[in-house]
Amino acid sequence: MEMQQLLSMGFPDELAAQALAATGGKSTIKATEWILNHKTTSTSTSNPSSPPPPPPFQPKLDRFFQFPSKPSSTVTATAQAAIQQEGGGGDADLGLEESTPNLNPSSSKRLKLSPSNATTKHTSPSPFFSNRFHRPKAEPHEPLYERMRPRVIDDVIGQDHLVAANSLLGSAIERGRLPSIIFWGPPGTGKTSIAKAIVNSVTAQKHQQCPCYRFVSLSAVTSGVRDVRDAVDEARKLRLKSNQRTVLFVDEVHRFNKSQQDSFLPVIEDGSIVFIGATTENPSFHLITPLLSRCRVLTLNPLKPHHVAMILKGAVNNLDKGLMQTVGFQVDVTEDVINFMANNCDGDARVALNALEIAAVTAAARLQNGKQSKEIKETEGINSQIDRENRVGPSVNIITLDDAKEALQCKHLAYDKAGEEHYNLISALHKSMRGSDANAAIYWLARMLEGGEEPLYIARRLIRFASEDVGLADPSALSQAVSCYQACHFLGMPECNVILAQCVAYLALAPKSVSVYRAIGAAQKVVRESVGQNEGVPLHLRNAPTKLMKELGYGKGYIYPPDNPSLTQSYLPPSLHGYKFLEWPDRNTSD
Repeated sequence: MEMQQLLSMGFPDELAAQALAATGGKSTIKATEWILNHKTTSTSTSNPSSPPPPPPFQPKLDRFFQFPSKPSSTVTATAQAAIQQEGGGGDADLGLEESTPNLNPSSSKRLKLSPSNATTKHTSPSPFFSNRFHRPKAEPHEPLYERMRPRVIDDVIGQDHLVAANSLLGSAIERGRLPSIIFWGPPGTGKTSIAKAIVNSVTAQKHQQCPCYRFVSLSAVTSGVRDVRDAVDEARKLRLKSNQRTVLFVDEVHRFNKSQQDSFLPVIEDGSIVFIGATTENPSFHLITPLLSRCRVLTLNPLKPHHVAMILKGAVNNLDKGLMQTVGFQVDVTEDVINFMANNCDGDARVALNALEIAAVTAAARLQNGKQSKEIKETEGINSQIDRENRVGPSVNIITLDDAKEALQCKHLAYDKAGEEHYNLISALHKSMRGSDANAAIYWLARMLEGGEEPLYIARRLIRFASEDVGLADPSALSQAVSCYQACHFLGMPECNVILAQCVAYLALAPKSVSVYRAIGAAQKVVRESVGQNEGVPLHLRNAPTKLMKELGYGKGYIYPPDNPSLTQSYLPPSLHGYKFLEWPDRNTSD
């Protein structure tokens, strides 16, 4: 590709090959500069006695490629005059700054390209270059939720129990001494934002007796023990050099295994770092006990709808970091759109901000294409009532409720089939049925189904419930639960949702008895604790299929109940005579 470009510029094959070999063969610009400089050098060294001719005019190559490059070599006044005669534009054509002519090539000065003049008039570049090398300047695409992160602790919304003035974090920031902590909470509640805001807030306090903190962020998804060691080594060197401490933030810390989590223990103890971890999983199950003993676990709550609404309004009104930076002009969002997003993001600010940004882009595309929906036309009549105090530039991009619904697609549900929320919901379903609240039980069932739970898992739990909590009070409940499982296996979702709901309602309304559940538990406890010494089976209860066994007394003295219903005999080992495991009342009442 580079060779073809050089040949299309008129350079010989041999010279183009030499240029690519000398510059690495990856940049047409460097190869072209090498050719022009090489020509100038070879001409001056071929005849030392003769005065050097003026170097050929070498304009900046970004004139052709239309993107900035390093300053080009010097341009003499003679070459400038030749271009003025040829193009008739001189400085106007190339955007050259005015300069005093100097006929002495050795003292010629560089003539810079002026961006302001270059935009006034210039010759159109070759179609070859304009089609292949024109690259518009790409602006960094930073998501809205990243731009709207709170910078200091006072900007945090929705976690007042953590950031209050008399809280653990508030006191630590006030004194400039941060402890090692672990943030535990659902996604989008501010774990990373609070960690960064803590460091910024301590720095803003400017304590003279307290060292400043440096923030280093790692992700357990992409990092390992080596990355942790490198960060710790750098922190120790920085501590010795400038007495500056390092806050090591590890996101998704629960993804580290036990040995990886062990690597944090010595560096937390000797004060090399201040450790801050963030996790969405229960630390009791996913973090080792020694790490928990060295850190304080702070729980973040899901954001309330009014908290999310405040965050969304801030993104709309912030002209420096908000929606205006995404679409390029002011955006109007009605209260209905804000409330819809706040109520359907399930307390996740990141989901809400992402939906708001997508909705703004959708509305901007519609406005650009001139496609105004019926809802926009109706909104124009009440548009004057919207506050426009901070309006900048042309208006107005209006985000409609349809845009918000398209951006969200469906209500976001916080549910993890392998995480804590999975067990929380199945526990709520089980306890609602045990309490005979059919309405609550059906609600929790719907939450699990909408979250994507496997219906056969729910059906298996219903079978267990039918024996554990209903038991002998309604023996047909077990048949109902097994039939429910088979029907769910035959149909699958979404048709089996009604079958599950029917079984849940039946079990919730059925009479309850835990006698069997308690009886098996008591019997297993006796066996585990060897209360009856785990004696052998009494001889009269043993089977005697052979003559030898009968001679040894197997089955001797056994009374056949159908033939002798009035006679009694013992079925427990001698050491357990009188034990009673099943407490079954005369009437079906809940135990």
